[in-house]
Amino acid sequence: QVQLVESGGGLVQAGGSLRLSCAASGRTFSSYAMGWFRQAPGKEREFVATISWSGDNTYYKDSVKGRFTISRDNAKNTVYLQMNSLRPEDTALYYCAARPGNLYGSSWSAEYKYWGQGTQVTVSS
Repeated sequence: QVQLVESGGGLVQAGGSLRLSCAASGRTFSSYAMGWFRQAPGKEREFVATISWSGDNTYYKDSVKGRFTISRDNAKNTVYLQMNSLRPEDTALYYCAARPGNLYGSSWSAEYKYWGQGTQVTVSS
């Protein structure tokens, strides 16, 4: 069982930055991939970014490349999402997700077993 708790969301003006954190329970955090997803009102949940167990491999949704950075600190059981140059269309509830048993991430939400409760990001124009 893995429990995930996100934090760091908030209200920011367009062009601003936020850093989301996701703290995971358990002692095997360093052995599996993590991902970030988001869901805007009235829309389906979508992939944002994923990171491998070691942090050496990352993959992003095209629209966030160059603006968002996913990283992890295995000593702290935490994964981060640094979001810069935020746009109103980035407004959504952001979720982190864990993929135990897999060293590398995926952009498919169905391949993640555990999910956090989400943290709201609102970008004003």
